Amino acid sequence: MSTVSAPPTVAVRFFAAAEEAAGAASGTYAAPDIAALRVALTSAHPALSAVLPRCALLVDGVRADDATPLDEASTVDVLPPFAGG
Repeated sequence: MSTVSAPPTVAVRFFAAAEEAAGAASGTYAAPDIAALRVALTSAHPALSAVLPRCALLVDGVRADDATPLDEASTVDVLPPFAGG
């Protein structure tokens, strides 16, 4: 008999425009990977749907793609593009 485990709950930190769209600097969300986290974030914060596609997501400081798995110890940073020069 197999058991289905709940997805891990991860810490997410929002910066700049992502923080403004989320209405918070941080939060916790349940997701097994980055693709599912994107869905969870836009469900919880609809305004993120305009910002999130342009953001880099870092898991524990390393750039992640949609297939990157998450675990309970993960911290995800949502970084929109920064202007500068």
